[in-house]
Formats: sequence, C-alpha cells, structure tokens
Amino acid sequence: MASHDGAGGPLLAVADLAAGYGRRPVVHGVSLSVNRGEIVSVLGHNGAGKTTTLKTIFGLLRPIAGRVLYHGSDLSGASPAQRVRLGMSYIPAEKYVFPNLSVAVNLRLAALQERSKAARELRLRRVCDMFPILEERHDQLAGTFSGGQQRILSVGMALMSDPQLMLFDEPSLGVSPAIIQQILGSFRRLADESGCAVVLVEQNVGHALREADRVYVMRSGRVLLEESAEAMRRREHYWDLF
Repeated sequence: MASHDGAGGPLLAVADLAAGYGRRPVVHGVSLSVNRGEIVSVLGHNGAGKTTTLKTIFGLLRPIAGRVLYHGSDLSGASPAQRVRLGMSYIPAEKYVFPNLSVAVNLRLAALQERSKAARELRLRRVCDMFPILEERHDQLAGTFSGGQQRILSVGMALMSDPQLMLFDEPSLGVSPAIIQQILGSFRRLADESGCAVVLVEQNVGHALREADRVYVMRSGRVLLEESAEAMRRREHYWDLF
C-alpha cells in the first residue's frame, strides 16, 4: 500500500522539469510524484520523453529547468553516485550488466558503496532468495545469460544497494512474458513489504498496468494524463491517448 514520506510529502516529486540533450529540449514542464510503497508506470511511444525524464531524475542528465525533490530535498547538482547513496537505483534499458564478469561479482560490485560486509551479505541472501537462479548460477559469466536472465540479474544488482526508489527503463524489452511477470511480482512484494517505490518506464501497456498503482501518460515530452492504474485498466482503448 502506498504511503506518503515521513516528512508529509511524496518520496519523489518532479516539478516543471525541462531536460534534453545539448540545446535540444526533449522534456517540457513534466511534473510527477511517487509515494513510498507505490509502483508508478510512465507510458508513451518512443520519443515521448520517458527515458529522458528517468535519466534526469537519476542525475545522468542535468535539468534545463525545474526541480527533482527526493524526501523533500532538491537534488540539483547531486551526482548519480550521491543519489545511489541516498537510496535511488536505476536500471537502464540496455547495457545493464558486466558481461565478462560472473553473476556473483556483478552482484557484489553493485553493493560496493555499503561498507558493512554483514549488510552486503544480507542483501545478497535476500536477492538470491528472491531470484534463486542467481545463486544457482553464481559462477556463470553474466554475458552467457539469456536476455531475460540478464534482466533478472540487473534487478538483483539494483537491489544490492538497498534502494528506497527504483527507476526501471523498459523492463519488458526483449524479455519473455513469464520473466517480466516474475520481475513485476517481485516489485509488488518489495513495495508492499519494505515500502520501496518503483517507477517503470514502459511501452507495453499490459505489462505497465499489471502491478502499477498509478500511471502517467507522456506524449511529445509532456505529461498528457495521470490516473490510477485501476481507471486505466477500465479503458476500452489506450492508444487514443498517445
């Protein structure tokens, strides 16, 4: 169940965000919020500005205008590494594992910012309990995993930083329905049990709505609509929104 942050506001609040590449703006005045324990899906066609929004939230792009507030604090100027320390994790759509390293080393590298060995081992135990294949094949090179297995490993790596907010770009890209269902089910359990919040950027409406609480629809770099996932599921047609 979603809840507001202890300070009384949302965990993440993006306000009037403008962002892009060089002098070319891609995102224009985007505002959205995410509460603790909430799964929020951001929908839209290619070029809608979804990934740019996610990268700016995580600090990979600097905003042209607007603010990213996390726990009520403005993150302007914070690096991605600082945001990881504050409890954010980001899983990109592509190149999300180290292919020439084993599964175990991939997972341990993702927890390097945690100084406590006991905490690192506890996280590893939890991740392997959630995704047993990562323990069964811990010595296997990540690059020899299938696309779906690599996706599972990428989620495990994100969880090794013990995030409060996970940003996931195109989780269904090149992944079988069974594996995406497993991943989304793990997010639902995380959200319900630990209060971890998740933002999913997705083109596949069916996957995006499966476990979501709320939905934002983007088009041409702007938020066109915000509504509950339940209301979105009741719609007969989706694509007239895009």
